[in-house]
Amino acid sequence: MPAHFRARALGRALTARRKCAVAGSAVLGAAALAVSAVPSQAQPATGTAAVAAAPVQLGTQPIEGVKAGVTDQLARDSVKIQAIEARQQAARAAAKKAVAEKAAVEKTAAHAAGKAVAKKAAVDKAAVNKAVVKKARAAHQAEQAASRSAARPQAQKTAAPTSYPNNLDGWIRESLAIMKKHNIPGTYQGLYRNIMRESSGNPYAINNWDINARNGVPSKGLLQVIPPTFKAYHVPGTSWNIYDPVANITAAANYAAHRYGSIDNVYGAY
Repeated sequence: MPAHFRARALGRALTARRKCAVAGSAVLGAAALAVSAVPSQAQPATGTAAVAAAPVQLGTQPIEGVKAGVTDQLARDSVKIQAIEARQQAARAAAKKAVAEKAAVEKTAAHAAGKAVAKKAAVDKAAVNKAVVKKARAAHQAEQAASRSAARPQAQKTAAPTSYPNNLDGWIRESLAIMKKHNIPGTYQGLYRNIMRESSGNPYAINNWDINARNGVPSKGLLQVIPPTFKAYHVPGTSWNIYDPVANITAAANYAAHRYGSIDNVYGAY
């Protein structure tokens, strides 16, 4: 047999084998798909009948349709989630802004209140200083007048009145002299201790927050006396002005003597 004839025969044989192999692979693949589609409780089919009973659709169009539907649903869900998150973020931002605005308003109000208190304190201090200066000037003028009077010859010698400095020390000493005339007990230390506790030495101090203030009769002056008490225990020869330091001290000492025996026995609110 010629060589080229044998070669063609061999080629046809190989081609036939390849076709058989491909057909066998297709059959095995269809059988595997059929077996995977059978429920786990069912009895698996055997032979070519099982393969024939479970046809396999190898087309891609249904799978692509399912995939597109799932993708669309996921896209819609994502849009909804983003919208919810946007609303939540806007609500948080609005709440944060409201808190910040409230804090700013409170801070402004506190600042304004602080300025008002500081302004009032400055006005009160200026008034006290003005009154002290005015009284000191008057005392100085009185001292000068007394000096001039003492320099002139007198027909009859009289005891010169004692002069006291216009400060806390002078006020206490003058009050003690008056208290002595009226047999009102008390010492310098007792008066000074209670004055510093009650008013820190400010003759124009006033208590606007305690029970007396709420009742409409606030405590006033160096020893924080309420007007009814000042009037009841006023000492003759002193001013009727409750803010007058000497009048305030002597009236308070007179009240303490009647109630506690002496101002020296007072160590707290009285």
